[in-house]
Amino acid sequence: MTREVVEGDNKGRGYEYAKNAYIPVEDDELDAIAVDSTHTIDIDSFVPRKEIDERYLDSPYYITPDGQVGQDAFAVIREAMRGKGMVALGRVVLGKRERAIVLEPWDKGLIGTTLRYPYEIREAKEYFDDIPDLKVAPDMLKLADHILKTKATDFDPSQFVDHYEQALLEMLKKKQAGIRVSRSRAAAPQQNVVNLMDTLRRSIAQEKAASAPPKKARKRIAGQRELLLPIAGKKNKETATKVVERSSTTQKKAG
Repeated sequence: MTREVVEGDNKGRGYEYAKNAYIPVEDDELDAIAVDSTHTIDIDSFVPRKEIDERYLDSPYYITPDGQVGQDAFAVIREAMRGKGMVALGRVVLGKRERAIVLEPWDKGLIGTTLRYPYEIREAKEYFDDIPDLKVAPDMLKLADHILKTKATDFDPSQFVDHYEQALLEMLKKKQAGIRVSRSRAAAPQQNVVNLMDTLRRSIAQEKAASAPPKKARKRIAGQRELLLPIAGKKNKETATKVVERSSTTQKKAG
């Protein structure tokens, strides 16, 4: 890299087919093969929803009818699929590119989710092959099941927090107020590798301790008194100990 500024007239597009080897591509060549949008969705078939691999799902869109004529066909397709576990597979042009899309009922409308092409999906074995086949110990699985039950809750997306966006807005507010902002990157949090089994056991122990009923105070026996007597301890320090004196129910004979 020369780090020299490249003027707009000298910029162009290209496809790298080998390292540092490019095929130049002109804008008008791309325009010639672009697919014009008809603002319609062509439905090709209907398939069971459960057969669609979740990895193919890309971006969701709300789909609404266009005009009275479109509303009739829209309603027929929507109600035909509702409750049957079937979805429609179709094609739509987005950004000059034809995309596969799956349609399914959603309230009074449809949800259309674009699908990735097969070449965009990587095989899981590329990543998972090196993971050893470990047999989970029954006691460890039991502890993990307990954690799942105690932490179970309802799905609430309102609890999601975009920490980057929050930090970005905070930075912009400071700059708007004329406050100098830091340019140094925050240090990454230190990773602590812990023993999962020990962590689960400690969690169980803490929960049991928190839920255990409080210990009852020892009842004092009638007629019993307590005395505090000083006892010399180490380094000439005095400590106190309790001596319990019970009232006698018998009387010693004199002599």
